Amino acid sequence: MQGISPLRVLLTAAATAMTLAGAALGGPLADAEAGYERGDYASALRLFRTLANSGNSGAQYNLGVMYENGQGVPQDDAEAAKWYRRAAEQGQSHAQNNLAFLYHAGRGVPQDDAEAVRWYRRSAAQGDADAQYNLGVMYADGLGTAQDYLEARKWYRKAADRGDPLAQYNLGVMAASGQGAAPDNVEAHLWFDLAASHTPAPDAVARAKALAGRDAVSARMTPAQIAEAQKLARDWKPAK
Repeated sequence: MQGISPLRVLLTAAATAMTLAGAALGGPLADAEAGYERGDYASALRLFRTLANSGNSGAQYNLGVMYENGQGVPQDDAEAAKWYRRAAEQGQSHAQNNLAFLYHAGRGVPQDDAEAVRWYRRSAAQGDADAQYNLGVMYADGLGTAQDYLEARKWYRKAADRGDPLAQYNLGVMAASGQGAAPDNVEAHLWFDLAASHTPAPDAVARAKALAGRDAVSARMTPAQIAEAQKLARDWKPAK
């Protein structure tokens, strides 16, 4: 569609440590996360390493994050991949997503989009919205798998239903241009509108692209169609 371009940028790996166990259970993992949050990376690293060596998947993931970001240790993608893999093999979805990204980027591991797709799929199947979006990108662009717009739309939709603005924008592009289904301006308007409203305020460029997409499809719609799309956007609720 003239004037609208996709934002098929793969998400980077997570920027901050995050586990679900620490806050709920307390103890050493919570102490490590608290140290990380206050910037005491030396203490966090020591505690995470002890827990990671004992097989704690949350600590393994967080240790991978610290190596990837160079927090308390020299930046080292190979070490990050090692710890992400240990957590990913235990089913830690954020680690699976981050390991997939490293395979796509060829950082710390040989570049391998097929392996990236394999890990994105495992993470996405657990409901990780970042991985769902990233898997949509891989299908849309035929990276590590055959190009498949229907699969791309399926995974974008899962992430978009949870409020991911990049997935919402890309669904708008696909609806407007008829990728994977017949063109649908009402649907495109809906997703562009939601993408604009869910894009963080500092990301003015992405928000402007979403608004431009919405305006472009509006020019091809009747007032009744625009009203229908606006109502759909007002009534939209994120999936639980």
